[in-house]
Amino acid sequence: RAASPQAAIFRWLLDRLIEERDAGQPGAQLASAQLTQLLFIEILRSHLDRASLMPAGWLKALAEPRIAPALRLMHGDPARAWHLEELAKACAMSRTSFAVHFRTVAGVAPLAYLTEWRMRLAERALREERTPVAVVARTLGYTSESAFSNAFKRVNGKSPMAYRALLNGRKDFG
Repeated sequence: RAASPQAAIFRWLLDRLIEERDAGQPGAQLASAQLTQLLFIEILRSHLDRASLMPAGWLKALAEPRIAPALRLMHGDPARAWHLEELAKACAMSRTSFAVHFRTVAGVAPLAYLTEWRMRLAERALREERTPVAVVARTLGYTSESAFSNAFKRVNGKSPMAYRALLNGRKDFG
């Protein structure tokens, strides 16, 4: 597919990256970073264009327009106590059709996807911030630190404190 429009875009971006690296001009590092981001976006777009060939998973789900409204809602307000009916309605589907289609595309049920999304956000907060676990729990919609810790441990195999300690090189939590 060397003659495809995407191939031409890839070639142009790669050529610009090489030129920036070789020229060594002021701003080359910033320009290279921006070009790399554009290249990444183009690679994702190219991959998403082939969504029908992808196995079920989050990337295929992001490329599926029928469930996009539900994903936008869950990603936009992960702390909300979403109900299957609300998400299905946002997608103009029946509850059953939505649940079946979502599972087929994403590989997990909608509310399981929401839990996974919350856990990815929690991992990021525990990794990049010094926010207390109780605050992370509330931010993600959990009514108690205990409920959050149980969900986190179910998904990650360790408590939030143990996860954070492991990232900090300590092994003093279980």
